[in-house]
Amino acid sequence: MLRVAVPNKGVLSEPAAAMLAESGYRQRRSTKDLAVYDPDSDTEFFYLRPRDIAVYVAAGTLDVGITGRDMLLETTPPDGVGAAAEVMPLGFGRSSFRFAAPADSAIDGPERLAGTRIATAYPGLLERYLDETGIKATVVKLDGAVETACRLGVADAVCDVVETGTTLRAAGLRIIGEPVLASEAILVRRAGAEEIPAVAQLRRRLRGVLVARQYVMLDYDCPNDILAEATAMTPGLEGPTVSPLQTEGWSAVRAMVRQSDTNRVMDELWELGARAILVTSIHACRI
Repeated sequence: MLRVAVPNKGVLSEPAAAMLAESGYRQRRSTKDLAVYDPDSDTEFFYLRPRDIAVYVAAGTLDVGITGRDMLLETTPPDGVGAAAEVMPLGFGRSSFRFAAPADSAIDGPERLAGTRIATAYPGLLERYLDETGIKATVVKLDGAVETACRLGVADAVCDVVETGTTLRAAGLRIIGEPVLASEAILVRRAGAEEIPAVAQLRRRLRGVLVARQYVMLDYDCPNDILAEATAMTPGLEGPTVSPLQTEGWSAVRAMVRQSDTNRVMDELWELGARAILVTSIHACRI
């Protein structure tokens, strides 16, 4: 039986459950459910704090889990021994780990952080960065509400996970320097663990959802004299499907195109001479 950890709350919770449901796995019906068994795939899902998921997976208690890259690295020991490892990114929950300081502060870059107090809820990530850059600063460890640390006088700057930066700006802070880390939701498993068939299947299903979200199916009718030019615009993955139409000199073409390019490609095909251009969503796939 495959045992999977899923975030029980926070920004990763609903997107993770939705992605697993799209992948064909049964998910909980109530937020009060702590575990759900899916008999069709012989998989059990455990709903845990996102920060704890990498710890359970690293210990081998659970086979795989969905968490944030920031939370994985925060719980990874400095020597990396007995840790969880990233298997694949999942395309949601994107954020960055960044420094911020009061808008009226002289701190305008990471190089000005030497000798300061930096508040964070991710001391492991911050201390690793400070060691790597040689910056000597005091780390103030907080469980939450990091953005108020400067106003309350317990820190000179903060280092926190940022999505839009709105919360930091509302607290009178400005973001400084480049991101320390770019994070998103990821699938993790124990480092060095051999991949079992059930995990390989889970990866294929998740990959299928990612592709289905990024691509659409494009169908169009095309005069044969422009077929080569049209199919060059819609190469698909391994190549487009081309079938002769009953109308002499015409072919039907089907190909996957990126969703973000759909309208541009449709316009270009129409101007080229293609007709009956249709777009349909892809609900699931295996690539």
